[in-house]
Amino acid sequence: MPASDAPDSTGTLYVIATPIGHLGDLSPRAAELLGRVPVIAAEDTRTSQKLVPSRAIPPHWIALHDHNEARAAERVLDHLRAGDDVALVSDAGTPLVSDPGYRLVDGAHAAGLAVLPVPGPCAAIAALSASGLASDRFAFEGFLPAKAGARRKRLAALAEAPHTLIFYVPARDLVGVLGDLAEAFGAERPGCVARELTKRFEQVRRDGLAALAEWTAADPDRQRGEAVVLVAGAPGTDGATASKVTASALADALAGELPPARAARVIRALTGLPRADAFALVEARRERES
Repeated sequence: MPASDAPDSTGTLYVIATPIGHLGDLSPRAAELLGRVPVIAAEDTRTSQKLVPSRAIPPHWIALHDHNEARAAERVLDHLRAGDDVALVSDAGTPLVSDPGYRLVDGAHAAGLAVLPVPGPCAAIAALSASGLASDRFAFEGFLPAKAGARRKRLAALAEAPHTLIFYVPARDLVGVLGDLAEAFGAERPGCVARELTKRFEQVRRDGLAALAEWTAADPDRQRGEAVVLVAGAPGTDGATASKVTASALADALAGELPPARAARVIRALTGLPRADAFALVEARRERES
């Protein structure tokens, strides 16, 4: 049953965006709902309690985080089926955007329950709006792999993407990540570091990737807190380049599973890339792994 046709006797799941730093960014509608819903599912109940106004009847709190989401989601769904409205919040920003909540929202839709968004802060969108990079097409990539080898492999697959890329980066990792970005995308590729957004020491810096790495390394304070890193899309991307990007991703997937010649044949058949270029991609992938 579609959620829009959910019976009146069931509750509504409100997916509520909360401040990423400045508490003044909590919307009046979000504050009103947090002041009246009987149940609040939160990534960290202690963190979220400061957003809830004083109430005669306190809400029932349910901790819902990466380590217990499957179990906690069932508890929330039981409340919704019983007629309780529920607010879903994460520690900061919009739930489900590199935060828990997917299993709950998916389960609510599967059960025919109403799910409504309460829009508000999102670090990725806030950073994009202030970056000055193209915003007509962009891709949110979330957190990169923590291990340097896996991170570089992922960046190599993204290097020719034609649209703006958005990453979440713990500021302590900024120097290493920006260095890897400069190596994979080119030192002069435009980028932006948006650090500690809406907080006391927020900074938004736009420059080439290598210059951003140097700027970050020059001051330990720039390596604190949380950051969003944005990278401009590859210039002059056309159909041939897009095919090469696809071929590169295929090489990453096939090089470890098939002999080089066979992997190259599969890539050529699927992308139209010349055999020599397909074979070179497979060999390059194998050399990186050796």
